[in-house]
Amino acid sequence: MASLVDERVEIPITGMTCASCAARIERGLGKLDGVTTATVNYATERATVSFNPAATTTAAFRAKIEALGYAVAEAVDDANTDNRLRNSVIIAAAFTAPLLAISMITAWQFRNWEWVAFVLSTPVIAYCGWPFHRSAFMNARHGAATMDTLVSIGSGAAYIWSVVAVTALGATRHSAHAGMAMNSNAPHVYFETGAVIVTLILLGRYFEHRSRRRAGDALRGLLALGAKTARLETGEEIPIGSLEVGDRFIVRPGEQIATDGIVRTGATAIDIAMLTGEPVPVEIGIGDAVFGATINQTGSIVVEATSVGEETALAKIAKLVETAQGSKAQVQRLADQIASIFVPIVMLIALGTLGTRLLLGNPANTAFTAAVAVLIIACPCALGLATPTALMVGTGRGAQLGIVIKGGEVLEATRRIDTVILDKTGTITHGAMRVVSEPAVCNFGSAEAMRLAASAEYASEHPIARAIVDAANRHGLVLATPTSFNAEVGFGVRAIVDGTEVNVGRASMFDAIPPALIAIAESAMQHGQTPVYFGVLEGGQCFAAAVFIVADTIRPQARAGVAALRNLGIEIVMVTGDNSAAARSVADEVGIDQVIADALPATKLDAVRALQADGKRVAVVGDGINDAPALAAADLGIAMGSGTDIAIEAGDLTLVAGDLRSAADAISLARQTLRTIKGNLFWAFAYNVAAIPLAALGLLNPMIAAGTMAGSSIFVVSNSLRLRRFQGIRHQAA
Repeated sequence: MASLVDERVEIPITGMTCASCAARIERGLGKLDGVTTATVNYATERATVSFNPAATTTAAFRAKIEALGYAVAEAVDDANTDNRLRNSVIIAAAFTAPLLAISMITAWQFRNWEWVAFVLSTPVIAYCGWPFHRSAFMNARHGAATMDTLVSIGSGAAYIWSVVAVTALGATRHSAHAGMAMNSNAPHVYFETGAVIVTLILLGRYFEHRSRRRAGDALRGLLALGAKTARLETGEEIPIGSLEVGDRFIVRPGEQIATDGIVRTGATAIDIAMLTGEPVPVEIGIGDAVFGATINQTGSIVVEATSVGEETALAKIAKLVETAQGSKAQVQRLADQIASIFVPIVMLIALGTLGTRLLLGNPANTAFTAAVAVLIIACPCALGLATPTALMVGTGRGAQLGIVIKGGEVLEATRRIDTVILDKTGTITHGAMRVVSEPAVCNFGSAEAMRLAASAEYASEHPIARAIVDAANRHGLVLATPTSFNAEVGFGVRAIVDGTEVNVGRASMFDAIPPALIAIAESAMQHGQTPVYFGVLEGGQCFAAAVFIVADTIRPQARAGVAALRNLGIEIVMVTGDNSAAARSVADEVGIDQVIADALPATKLDAVRALQADGKRVAVVGDGINDAPALAAADLGIAMGSGTDIAIEAGDLTLVAGDLRSAADAISLARQTLRTIKGNLFWAFAYNVAAIPLAALGLLNPMIAAGTMAGSSIFVVSNSLRLRRFQGIRHQAA
């Protein structure tokens, strides 16, 4: 039976030298039976293949890649590639420097210096340039051409021409020595041109590779984080790979938390900056969730593991970032298509240049030099690097700031966003009920009212009950265990605490309520808050003695986040399932004008579609299961990382810190990354459009062309690296 679900595999590839190589492998893999999609990223040196495992295997992918002249690596070894390139550059430079000197400085030219030039250039062309020649040969076998084809033909032609010329020159000198006149039109030699081409391109490739390594530093940093061992409650220290779900381990101050888990003993402050980018430590206690690789700062805690290995938050974030870096934006697909046909066109232009110049009566030396310059100047390295390097740096920087961008398509979506729909609960607010003020009391002590109410509510799991208990704990009150407890669904609780009969709940549970408490409760309800009365039974009647005001509090940075989105030219709409009063109160406090209240999940989805029907490009920010349909339907889905897995899965961007300011930072970073990609592509296209005619007209020496070509690639990568300095509003404020 055929598999109904595609599998996905990533394959490290060695031997690629330009975007044309990546395009060839991509086309080759895409033609295999059973392959759904295949993308090859030149910058990350990886192929990502989705396939039907019933129709093909990874062995077929390896065979295809090797048949195309490339190799599958166990892993991408950046350090080894750096060393190999550096050694090649050193050897090439050692031979090219004296070769260039005797070729360019007439005073240093001695009799038969051309033969010395031949000896010095041969190791550079034959040994250091061998990867270019091998790649060109392998590509030619498959009827293809890449950047290496251009370099190989350009440097090889200069070398072969010079070998023929120096042989002819030797014969001419021999004839002159025998009494015949020396031919003033003897051919020139271009040994230095071929050697300099190879040396400069190797040097450019070395710097390019180092820059690309820096582009991937953020992801490698994420993957390298995390403790290597865990100390169990028994005192035994075990490797992190041996830790299992349910194990309890001790984390002392200053140590990294081994894996995701729940605090079972102790309280502390956790530095979560490496995971969320949040600079302020978070206070946690018993029952709170903690994440692997974060740092315990103050107290000793015991944590029960809930996720290990690839299931931890850090591993999932790293995987999402890695997937994004391997994806392709539409602009990159266009660049890849152009690069794949660019090399053959350039070869035709070079041949046309050579033929035209010869037909016009130009000397063979001049025609040949112009043709070689065309080949070298047109190498499409900058074009191939323009998108993936910017994408790598942008997504990596986002991960450092707690912003996970799922792919290149997301970058393009942000450019068009003009409207953002915000959920209220969990996005603008904390999503948890909290006592927002001291209880208002009438003929009763405030602390005693809170102690008795919290003791009565202690056994309840209702969010309002937990809010009152939490408030008592914050005040350091010692709670008592009720001797009787009865929860009345929809009304409140009745309990006996320290011999006193206590009621906590709605007004209907009380026989009498002082007008002052009623006024406070009504004012709270007008602001979308929930009043909870407290009272004791006396003489068979229950009189209210206090009122607690409970609400889902607004996140401290919500107003700044809304303002930041407005500054990006974005219209904001809040859509919530809460009632109108609560929704309007929250909206007014954070500065939102448009509100849709009492919304069901379908209502949120309808709101997205209605705005889209009006021509709006809509982003949705949410954190709950009820937000998932709207997140998926939006032009851009932004999931709060503090929310549910299904919301995070449905979103295009994930804000790990759950800070609304990060939504503005995410859009700003994505837009800046896209601007960088466009700038890179403009430079790459403009460079080739301007340089090829100059080379064809004989206005560019091949050596200058080689240096300029290498410089253009370095420029593109360096321009992308500027994204590493992106800060964002949240971190500027910090």
